[in-house]
Amino acid sequence: MRNFRVLLAAVGLLILANCAQTSDRFPDASIDVVESATYRHDGPAKLTLYTMINNRSGAGAHSSIMINGSQRVIFDPAGTVRLSAVPERGDVLYGVSPKVADFYARAHARETFHVVIQEIEVSPDIAEQALQLATAHGPAASGFCAASTSAVLRQLPGFESIGRTFFPKRLMDDFDSLPGVTTRRLFEDDDDDKSFAISQFERGLPAAE
Repeated sequence: MRNFRVLLAAVGLLILANCAQTSDRFPDASIDVVESATYRHDGPAKLTLYTMINNRSGAGAHSSIMINGSQRVIFDPAGTVRLSAVPERGDVLYGVSPKVADFYARAHARETFHVVIQEIEVSPDIAEQALQLATAHGPAASGFCAASTSAVLRQLPGFESIGRTFFPKRLMDDFDSLPGVTTRRLFEDDDDDKSFAISQFERGLPAAE
């Protein structure tokens, strides 16, 4: 019994190590602010899975997903990249313009981590269902980024093979097995502290009211 408890504790620590930890949640933006920030991207309906990988250990560190449906958002459960010009409500980032989408990926790519970016085109109906599931999910607890992201994905038609998991790399592998997925990796050598990149980017954007 003691060994079992030790094993459970070790698994719990590993889960927390494999996803962003947030001691304080960012305050939710009001519905009015969220609605005013709606951004509609003219590209195809698409899901983009982001997986942050530790360059030293090769372990998965975070999972999130960008959804391009009737509007483009990023579901970033337990995430830590937040911008004053990008309203967030229930771990969903709104107003994801091309500039914001590019910054989001680049903010996570730094000297200690790189980002695996996997994209798959879907029907407008599936993209809209993903959007509804993400906005209905609510904020995730620390360590639940992959669990929350996989919970949204596995409810979509054609994504039933996505397993329930707390591990970002396992989710990445399941997503990679879907037909039509394209993958690229983003490496950068920025400082490990994301706050520097966020501060620099903020200076070039007007704040959301």
